[in-house]
Amino acid sequence: MTLATSAGRELAFLQDRWDSNVAATLDEAELLRYRSNLLGSDLRITNFAGGNTSSKIADVDPLTGEPVEVLWVKGSGGDLGSIKRTGFATLYQNKLLALEYIYRGVDTEDEMAEMYPLCAFRSSAVAASIDTPLHGFLPFAHVDHLHPDWAIALAASANGRDKMEEFNREFGHSLIWIPWQRPGFELAMMMKRAVEDNPGCDGIVLGGHGLFTWGQTQRECYLNTITTIDHIGQFIDRHAAAKGTARFGGEVVPARADRRDLAVKIAPFLRGRISAQRRWIASFTDAPDVLQFVNAAYARELAFLGTSCPDHFIRTKIRPLFVPWAAGADLADLKKQIDCALAEYRKQYRAYYRTFATTESPAIRDASPTVVLIPGMGMFSFGTNKVEARITGEFYTNAIHVMEGASLLGSGAAPAQLPQCGKTMDPASFKVFDNYVALPAAEAFRIEYWMLEEAKIRRRPPEKELSRRVALIVGGAGGIGREVARMAAARGAHVMVADIDEARAAQAANDLRAVTLPEMVGSTGVDIHSREAIANAMKVTVAAFGGIDILVNTAAVYPLAPGAVLPDEAWADTLKVNVTANYLLADEVAKIFQEQGLHGTIVFTSSANAVVAESGNEAFDVSKAALSHLIRDLAVAYAPNVRVNGISPATVVKAAAHFSRERLRVSLTKYNIPFQESFSDEELRSRLETYYAERSLTLKTVDPADCAEAILFLASPRSRCTTGHLIPVDAGLPEAFLR
Repeated sequence: MTLATSAGRELAFLQDRWDSNVAATLDEAELLRYRSNLLGSDLRITNFAGGNTSSKIADVDPLTGEPVEVLWVKGSGGDLGSIKRTGFATLYQNKLLALEYIYRGVDTEDEMAEMYPLCAFRSSAVAASIDTPLHGFLPFAHVDHLHPDWAIALAASANGRDKMEEFNREFGHSLIWIPWQRPGFELAMMMKRAVEDNPGCDGIVLGGHGLFTWGQTQRECYLNTITTIDHIGQFIDRHAAAKGTARFGGEVVPARADRRDLAVKIAPFLRGRISAQRRWIASFTDAPDVLQFVNAAYARELAFLGTSCPDHFIRTKIRPLFVPWAAGADLADLKKQIDCALAEYRKQYRAYYRTFATTESPAIRDASPTVVLIPGMGMFSFGTNKVEARITGEFYTNAIHVMEGASLLGSGAAPAQLPQCGKTMDPASFKVFDNYVALPAAEAFRIEYWMLEEAKIRRRPPEKELSRRVALIVGGAGGIGREVARMAAARGAHVMVADIDEARAAQAANDLRAVTLPEMVGSTGVDIHSREAIANAMKVTVAAFGGIDILVNTAAVYPLAPGAVLPDEAWADTLKVNVTANYLLADEVAKIFQEQGLHGTIVFTSSANAVVAESGNEAFDVSKAALSHLIRDLAVAYAPNVRVNGISPATVVKAAAHFSRERLRVSLTKYNIPFQESFSDEELRSRLETYYAERSLTLKTVDPADCAEAILFLASPRSRCTTGHLIPVDAGLPEAFLR
């Protein structure tokens, strides 16, 4: 077999990262894992969760004791960059090959996927992917199927087959071309015949799709793959040098200098409109390659064509939403353009579904786009969580690279017969612009609403209670706030930890990454004395996730003046933090809620002291009484789209930032609880907790977790009919009973 590695060209873009010392310690299955990780860790080689790898490995049949060949292939939904040995499906190779004899043709190829579990070797718990037969029927020990932008650009070019032949001559390769065919058993048969008809070929370009490469050893396969990809990159780079720096027809809208600030301002509005059916989390990028595309003359036409590679399309839908926004136009105009463009997008999407749906098709999904392109600003992408939103944006960035590469390879008018178009396909269904060939709408639908893809969606774990929601937790660095943040993250929320102590907020956020995805957590400093600081904390949250759904504040001050009259400044500060700051928080977040047009929730932390009068607590008690009434007033003011509630806890000693040693001593003295100066803080804390518990009806200590449970009940959809109320969390304190 002739391999690209013998072509004599050095790598220009990629690196050979194979470590022979590491490889020497691994068995064949681990070498497959190692090879896969090397390939998947470079997004120039393949995108997240894209592509698949395989090896045919000798083993012993556990039933017969006879030697047998086993196909190891990446399981459905796995990611090459992080896959473990357990992420590969294992199948009897001879059983998989035997499926050819029962195959009844392309109209029934989906039936073959039901046969893959019957070919499983040992107790393979990983679902075999749709691409399994594409690997199994190739007569090579090790196979890589990847989606590098360079290769897809070649595969999606109107003159792609001619350019592939030119590439073969220039770089000494023997790639062969197969027209577009949806991944599955039929494509496997086409690839099998193509390799048989072209002995000595070293790879396959799938029209509009991707690249297959192989080798007889793990090392040979890896080298063939990275060399072929790098050489295609060099081939396109040569064409780029010949065409100058202008891309996509050249810039027609300049990038705005304040685009990031504008993106934060428009994000809640856009997120709210996109989330008309279900909430989505947003990600934004103004990367140079994205700006170059969205600002260009051809951006609108190319965006409308949609993507070509199935891996891209599954994430980005049939096409992105392009929002025309003229240079110099303001945000009010942008909002009008978003509403207009989005209405047209949904109309077209529903028409697309009606045109191609059959009685067996899954029900129509959310008609909103997952990618939004705005000239002068950049790209928003949306997903069920921040990671998915970011990856969706990365996939469309891949699509931009593909369109750029295809345009660079253009050399005149498109050929009469596009090479992506197979013998049984309608040539008119393929659309071309600037040498780029998009996936036909009918084929796009066959992938998006494929029952095998639907089955993959149904295998996903159910979403958590607070999934798709963004929670800003003020006072989240310690005490009740820290526990609220932890529980909210564990229940699926995206959490921004805000606190006056920025370092502690960052540490609390870092700790949360043990219970959720790292990108679903952020932190920021905030001094709630200042409206400006509050607004900035909300901007940070919007910039991270696209909006806010839940606001919780647990921050408060407890003035301490043992044996003396409380200074006027301390009285004023207590009211400012415990009352006015909550008003400012609500007033600022209400603006975001209004922009989103989604239901929002606010939960503030009052106190049992709001109704229990105690000597020496005047400032704190009055502030909490005012806060309790403020909660009711805000519930009336912000109805019906915002619910405002609160909790009224008894004193929470554990992990409370304001419970310094001095306050512990003052409180113990106030209640005539004996202690010694030599006692540790924990001993003092324990005595005070015991006192508070013994005066309650339930004889229990109120912990931060008890308060957090009540707060998150009020913040969640479970309390959708509750607003303007406060839940006591006081272990049963008769003095706090309302009357």
